[in-house]
Amino acid sequence: MKGWDKLPEGWVYTQVAGVTVDSRDRVYVLNRGEHPIIVYEKDGSFIGSWGEGMFRNAHGAYIDEKDHIYCVDRDRHVLWKFTADGELLMTIGNVDQAADGEPFNLPTDVALAPDGGIYVSDGYGNNRVHRFSPEGELLFSWGEPGEGPGQFNLPHGIWVRGGKVYVADRQNHRIQIFTPDGEYIDEWGGFKQPCDLSIDEAGIVYVPELQGRVSILNLDGEVLARIGDERSKEPGLFYAPHCTWTDSEGSLYVGEVLEGQRIQKFVRK
Repeated sequence: MKGWDKLPEGWVYTQVAGVTVDSRDRVYVLNRGEHPIIVYEKDGSFIGSWGEGMFRNAHGAYIDEKDHIYCVDRDRHVLWKFTADGELLMTIGNVDQAADGEPFNLPTDVALAPDGGIYVSDGYGNNRVHRFSPEGELLFSWGEPGEGPGQFNLPHGIWVRGGKVYVADRQNHRIQIFTPDGEYIDEWGGFKQPCDLSIDEAGIVYVPELQGRVSILNLDGEVLARIGDERSKEPGLFYAPHCTWTDSEGSLYVGEVLEGQRIQKFVRK
């Protein structure tokens, strides 16, 4: 939908790094502009913003069943948990301090398991995945640099569903699949720098690929459709898709970075 989002006059996203949708279909756009979290109604009406002055490089977001929003700031080496109104509830990681091997060194994304366990892809500096308790206690980590099973070259996005942990291994152009304890299960290949993935209630997988494409798959890894192929700023196509999320009606939201700098909404027909 062209012009879906009613961004206030004079405001810019700079880059849209994350997007989530709450239980009332309100859309939270995590971006790298002056207003890091911009909130809309599902029709694109502007609600408000929060997070000003906190973020340095907004990078990934997730929302739980209580509408708590988890946000990764890559350059501040931290994961924050907020209420839907922007009240800070929890901090994981040492703000502005990079860690070698341990959390975090330029983290990228966050996802939750059904039991509230928190998984974070620690991509740029550590090439690892960390699992935390719901209270933020580090339980264990896995991964190392490389191209083999269980190795990563920039784990950039993460999702948990059906007892499996899916990791967008961006520079290896694949999605790796693990048990909740980090045991390698399988992988899907053929992507163009997959940045993230999200899975809707029907088990449809959406993979934004940095090279101008969004792939849609089932849970067996079979490609159902692809939108875009080469980078384009035209509406309905993509320059650099970085994140996806769906709402209760099946509409798909895609945020873009680099020269994309926008959020697009696709309505299911």
